[in-house]
Amino acid sequence: MTNEKLKEGDPAPDFCLLNQDEKNICLKDYQGKNIVLYFYPKDNTPGCSLEAMTFTRYKDEFEQNNTTIIGISKDSCDSHRKFIQNKKLNLTLISDPNKEIHEKYGVWRLKKFMGKEFMGTIRTTFLINTEGKIEKKWDKVKVKGHVEDVLKTVKNIKK
Repeated sequence: MTNEKLKEGDPAPDFCLLNQDEKNICLKDYQGKNIVLYFYPKDNTPGCSLEAMTFTRYKDEFEQNNTTIIGISKDSCDSHRKFIQNKKLNLTLISDPNKEIHEKYGVWRLKKFMGKEFMGTIRTTFLINTEGKIEKKWDKVKVKGHVEDVLKTVKNIKK
């Protein structure tokens, strides 16, 4: 069951998942910080690589604005390690192989590609504020210009 109705102002669904180093990353560990939680389809693919490399490029600016970036996909921790190494990323990537968190956040949905329909990850970004609420949601993200848009929004959050 997906939750496409998750909207701005709603509490962000909690999670605890393993990152690329197989350490548990939990939403509750980031209280008092903003979190950019971005869902992407697959490690080492062109759009996902561009998105991750752009988040890495702006990571310091996000951190200067009390914001942590966390990427999430169905890929394994091992795949995330290779992705980080291949693309020289400086991000936390967490693994959701059972799609449990994808479903909680409503990003595991029907996709259409070349006339075929299938279930997959809809590229979506959530900005979770310091109180654990969804400040902003970007659905069906187009990668070009997206990270800059997220950063601009972060800079405009009420302190």
